[in-house]
Amino acid sequence: MRPNGLIGIQTLTGQGSEEPSLLAGVQVGQRRKTVSNKLKDKIALITGGTEGIGLATAKLFAKEGAYVFITGRRRKELDDAVKAIGSNVSGVQGDVAKLDDLDRLYETIAKVKGRIDIVFANAGVGEFVPFGAVTEEHFDKLFNINVRGTLFTVQKALPLLKDGGSIILNGSVASVKGTAAFGVYAASKAAIRSLVRTWTTDLKDRRIRSNVVSPGPINTPLASRQSPEVIARIVSTIPMGRMGEPDEVAKVALFLASEDSSFVTGIELFVDGGRAQI
Repeated sequence: MRPNGLIGIQTLTGQGSEEPSLLAGVQVGQRRKTVSNKLKDKIALITGGTEGIGLATAKLFAKEGAYVFITGRRRKELDDAVKAIGSNVSGVQGDVAKLDDLDRLYETIAKVKGRIDIVFANAGVGEFVPFGAVTEEHFDKLFNINVRGTLFTVQKALPLLKDGGSIILNGSVASVKGTAAFGVYAASKAAIRSLVRTWTTDLKDRRIRSNVVSPGPINTPLASRQSPEVIARIVSTIPMGRMGEPDEVAKVALFLASEDSSFVTGIELFVDGGRAQI
């Protein structure tokens, strides 16, 4: 039996990949699809990489040349995600709220690659609970995963994180918008924003950049579990008149992970269709 259900690690390297001569440009009909390799030879960790924003970002990072480690709590979903990413990926089962799981995660990364260049602390959970119905269990669950888990995910990565690396936290537009029955979640994401401000100064001597990407309502499995009435009410608050897609957040995470954002640190970048801006 695996301790804490953690190390089963599944790795795919180069399986199903194109020939090297095709990586820089793949002929598709009369169009040429280019691969920019913005993360060539980088090692990235993405927590909560089995669905939604995490999975979309892992796919994009791998496509852009990175070797990606993803985590998830459920074995089947983790294995499926590794297969969907296709190459240059390892899946490590574990829960970011459990420090022993994080220790084993980094032991695995140290053995497989020996370093990290990018940490995307994406794992999180959200629940709608009216203020009068908030319980200790609800509060502890959200803060243990969203805040405690995020803090120790990054802290425990520091010995492996290269100087000049990039830390990206997944925040939320909820931290600046008063959404009914979403108060504990919003507070947890406000804490995420605060952590990045501190880390920007704490890690400046190592030239490690820390930033927050804060999505608005995104079309993820979590959103799809809401009722049509809730979805319609949320969409009505978005100036662009639609929910975002995971790929749209992944592209912003790529910007923050790459040299394109070499002079960007300490920011919160909203990907929200304008919801936080008006």
